[in-house]
Amino acid sequence: MRRGSRPVKSILNYIDGQFVRGKRAFPDVNPADGSVIAQVEEADQGLVDAAVRAARQALRGAWGRAAIRERAARLQQVADAIEARFACFVAAEVADTGKPVALASKLDVPRAAANFRAFADLIKTVGLESFQTDTPDGKSALNYAVRKPLGVVGIITPWNLPLLLLTWKVAPALACGNTAVVKPSEETPATATLLAEVMKQAGIPDGVYNVVHGFGPDSAGQFLAQHPDVNAVTFTGESQTGAAIMKTVAASVKPVSFELGGKNAAIVFADCDFAEAVDGVAEAVFLNTGQVCLCVERVYVERASFDRFLAALKRKAESMRIGSPLEQTTHLGPLISQQHREKVLSYYRLARDEGAEAVTGGGVPQFGNTLDRGFYVQPTIYTGLPERARSVKEEIFGPVCHVAPFDTEEEAVSMANDTNYGLAASIWTTNLKRGHRVAQQMNVGITWVNCWFLRDLRTPFGGAGLSGIGREGGTHSLNFYSELNNVCIRL
Repeated sequence: MRRGSRPVKSILNYIDGQFVRGKRAFPDVNPADGSVIAQVEEADQGLVDAAVRAARQALRGAWGRAAIRERAARLQQVADAIEARFACFVAAEVADTGKPVALASKLDVPRAAANFRAFADLIKTVGLESFQTDTPDGKSALNYAVRKPLGVVGIITPWNLPLLLLTWKVAPALACGNTAVVKPSEETPATATLLAEVMKQAGIPDGVYNVVHGFGPDSAGQFLAQHPDVNAVTFTGESQTGAAIMKTVAASVKPVSFELGGKNAAIVFADCDFAEAVDGVAEAVFLNTGQVCLCVERVYVERASFDRFLAALKRKAESMRIGSPLEQTTHLGPLISQQHREKVLSYYRLARDEGAEAVTGGGVPQFGNTLDRGFYVQPTIYTGLPERARSVKEEIFGPVCHVAPFDTEEEAVSMANDTNYGLAASIWTTNLKRGHRVAQQMNVGITWVNCWFLRDLRTPFGGAGLSGIGREGGTHSLNFYSELNNVCIRL
């Protein structure tokens, strides 16, 4: 397809090992300059049905009969193929998301390969419980568990870390012997389709990995979530969408795993390593232009260090280079879309209306070139708002934080926990006992002490409250993507 004299590629659905067109196409927009970089083929109900049928058939085929070591070897080959096409994945991720090339090269694509390697290794070594049980007649029984695949897994992924979070779900699902139908975000469809090429190259049988493109309601997302032959649904994204999916699957009582939104807090004590804390909080607020579910939007600083910390964080924000994602020196790229920029800017306005003091930012940068057609906002820091303010309570999902002082440890813990979300928190202190004590009081799924976004893929990951249901990572992922069958033998 061509747009004027400029060629525009098509991004197709991938079903049963074949790339297929949909009922209509919609544009894939580069958020850095607003240009249309591809036309995406939307899957209708019929194509979603075909994808689920292909996945069901693959369960009965070679993949369903494959030994664990064979599946693990295939996943290692997928990782090899991702690394072999590293530059292609980086280019696709940058074009779709607008994130800086340095970030995609350091985080998104390496982590995609690492996800496949981690679960390929784990599935070969993980064990299950067994018990020798005394029986009332003085004899005994042996109880042991076996792991079976759930079946066809519907995987719905977000636009902020599309490749990383896609592989975070696909790798353990396939490791456990399931097949998958993936619905990537309509904003970022490219890497899910590119991964289909890699799956083919790595010898993953047809039907094991399928991709359907489209939207949520009355489109591929809804068709997949409500499909009677889908055995489980996993979703990462905003809390409201998670609630809608839960309502959709409730009638069939499908297992679900949701990692949803957050309004995450950082607590900075006066005894912290000051430079480390400033750098760490700045990364936690502004990484990927604030478009990470784990990003910090509320910063609580002990009053003795408040003014100094606020000034240092301001200097850090103002030193960040906003610009083209293709330049290695760029720190902040655009937001994902015009619609999302309007949402973030509306919160910038709301914060001012609620009485916030703008420490820095709060507007739109000007470039004097094609980037002015992109969806950029300034990194922004506010202070002076009461804890009840909407802009302190509601998730914004942009490069913005509100900084407030506290006087006591108890006050800091109370403010950090005063939210309906419960995804992550970070604590900054050189007092070892305090670090442990405060971290364990956070009502969240993960708490970092003197760091942020440091992940061990074997550990449980997920949220509480509006931030999600269930845990993924390590054996937690394998247990979600498995049906555990206990066998009891009377001896």
